[in-house]
Amino acid sequence: MAHGRIRAKLKRSSLYTFGCIRPPREPNDEPQPHEFRGPGFSRHVCCNQPQLHQKKPLKYSKNYISTTKYNVITFLPKALFEQFRRVANVYFLLAAMLSLTPVSPFSAYSMIAPLAFVIGLSMAKEAVENWHRFMQDMKVNMRKVRVHNGEGVFSLKPWMNLRVGDVVKVEKDQFFPADLLLLSSSYEDGICYVETMNLDGETNLKVKRSLESTLTLDDDSMFKDFRGTIKCEDPNPNLYTFVGNLEYERQVFPLDPSQILLRDSKLRNTGHVYGVVIFSGHDSKVMQNATKSPSKRSTIEKQMDKIIYVLFTLLVLISLISSTGFAIKTKTQMPSWWYLQAPDDDHLYDPDKAGQSGFYHLITALILYGYLIPISLYVSIELVKVLQAVFINQDIHMYDEETGTPAQARTSNLNEELGMVDTILSDKTGTLTCNQMDFLKCSIAGTPYGMRSSEVELAAASQMAMDLEGHGQNGSEIELEAVPTPRGENLRVPIKGFSFEDARLMNGNWLRESNPEVLMLFFRILALCHTAIPEYNEETDSFSYEAESPDEGAFLVAAREFGFEFCKRTQSSIFVRERRPSSQEFVEREFKLLNLLDFTSKRKRMSVIVQDETGQILLLCKGADSIIFDRLTKNGRVYEEATTKHLNEYGEAGLRTLALAYKKLEESDYAAWNDEFMKAKTSIGGDRDAMLERVSDLMEKDLILVGATAVEDKLQPGVPQCIDKLAQAGLKLWVLTGDKMETAINIGFACSLLRQGMKQICISTNMDMLAENSKKVFLVRIPLFSAIIIILSQ
Repeated sequence: MAHGRIRAKLKRSSLYTFGCIRPPREPNDEPQPHEFRGPGFSRHVCCNQPQLHQKKPLKYSKNYISTTKYNVITFLPKALFEQFRRVANVYFLLAAMLSLTPVSPFSAYSMIAPLAFVIGLSMAKEAVENWHRFMQDMKVNMRKVRVHNGEGVFSLKPWMNLRVGDVVKVEKDQFFPADLLLLSSSYEDGICYVETMNLDGETNLKVKRSLESTLTLDDDSMFKDFRGTIKCEDPNPNLYTFVGNLEYERQVFPLDPSQILLRDSKLRNTGHVYGVVIFSGHDSKVMQNATKSPSKRSTIEKQMDKIIYVLFTLLVLISLISSTGFAIKTKTQMPSWWYLQAPDDDHLYDPDKAGQSGFYHLITALILYGYLIPISLYVSIELVKVLQAVFINQDIHMYDEETGTPAQARTSNLNEELGMVDTILSDKTGTLTCNQMDFLKCSIAGTPYGMRSSEVELAAASQMAMDLEGHGQNGSEIELEAVPTPRGENLRVPIKGFSFEDARLMNGNWLRESNPEVLMLFFRILALCHTAIPEYNEETDSFSYEAESPDEGAFLVAAREFGFEFCKRTQSSIFVRERRPSSQEFVEREFKLLNLLDFTSKRKRMSVIVQDETGQILLLCKGADSIIFDRLTKNGRVYEEATTKHLNEYGEAGLRTLALAYKKLEESDYAAWNDEFMKAKTSIGGDRDAMLERVSDLMEKDLILVGATAVEDKLQPGVPQCIDKLAQAGLKLWVLTGDKMETAINIGFACSLLRQGMKQICISTNMDMLAENSKKVFLVRIPLFSAIIIILSQ
């Protein structure tokens, strides 16, 4: 399409929290520019004019980054300092210096050569590891990105050559080379999806939105005459805050974190974005959070220093006893030893100066008995560390085939720490599980659908059977329920996000069920209650979906497979292609999108208000069962008891559940509520969000329950075996999950954290100060006592 747009008639108002059709702005409703006060707000960026930042006071950091521990100048002094932090090396240095004196019993070469070899070997190892860090840095610095070089032309340029003020074009699945101000995207409404896993570990996509004033900058040629000025905060490590203004076309627009794209985050599900560099190199927020490569010393090395102190004390004690005896012998017996010419020429033994002779002998004894402190021990340990690092890097079992990434030991100083881990703390989602959702089961109108067992059920049953066999019981006592597969379904090609198996709902068979109207409403809620965007795939002749959460994507895939395919979103409508079972033809239906009440962690629900083709206004809602059940009307609780039972079963099977409900609205009631909603939305003040929350609560009540969904987040491959091996090694494991206690216990059995025969201690604490729904379950495995402690905090 024109100017590279890939979404027609899509306005960002359709994705706004708490709103779809944006009301006209009042003159006093415009966001006000920030007023900067005090230090910390001196950043001044000239957009598309990077040459202006080459001179003071606007001379900013380059985009070159370095995470190395040493450079050419600092290597020698810093590496020597690192080596002589070891007590043994300090002793051998002193011994080597003393070996140059006449009192030394050995040649200086025999003392200096071993020390030089040990120090040289350790420094060479540090140099090689620092070189590898440098090469990794250069690999990042040499990544290419399209940069505007004038006349509306974008050309590839290495990251390291970027400057503050450069306008860059980042393509899909590329990392952002610096901290950027989002100007526009391939979506007409200026949104883009960002993955911040490298910053905060979150795999869910985040939505960023550009300013409305820069939406028109949607093509390369538009930047030929683009000029603007950004005044903002100075570089700081705060990832989630940003304060600044954009001066563009003689107007000033306020900036906030929703317009900032951070370095090392990745552009996902978006064709491209345009942005201007605000912070580069070590001024970027991710590098501000990075610490310099620390000087790391392992616990064993520190323990060795303590042993050296003991050995050195013993050495001094032996040398003192020896030198004291030598002084006494020199004074009392040496004059009668005719074969010695006392005193000697160097006065090393002089009967008249016995104390001085004893001191000289003390130095000689310290050197002579110095082999009590083994310098070869350090050589052996350094060689072992280097070889261990090589083995780690070449270990085929630690190679990730999906990403093509081998294990990388960036430093070998801490290899021995791997064998000294005592406790492992872990969460569940994304660590034990893949964070890739599959629609597995559902409950509609009080009837359960979906016949396939979850992975957690199978793994837990299998583990229990193995444990019972190990305890001398017959493992056949545990039998997995056979899943009847409808004829022909075993030939079905696996669909990502959809593992549902039940012939009663597939291929239009749901029309033969006792409640087809409720079933159709359930499918429509799946297809309409979301913020996703469809992407047509010509190869498969179907739609894929770009959603903020994997759960939402799984719901849309399920709706598509059931015959309700979400296919298009416009400024104020959602289009769904519904399949007619009789002819297998599609009928495209339009639902006007009136309002969208978005999902937040506080609300634990989301709703859409739509108007169907008959003019009926419906509120469709999905959310946590505890939230939805509290908002049901008396007449809407027909399926509550059965659905609650199914939700408990799904939870015990380790599935993630949501309840679905709806409400029919009269036009007069909706119009009155919408007036209140618009007043709250256009109000000015800090209580706007609270007002929106209150008005939304007025609408999201007196609901009618439709059913519930159950999606599966599968365990990572090899998790049970890994946990079992770690437990056998004597490690204590703590796993935190937000699931119900029964769900957590089943997942514990599935991942081999819990075993049959273990003693289970349940500690439940009830604190009124905490929210009712803020429940966390800790699964703790302590091998020493073979006990499981489950702590429920409410």
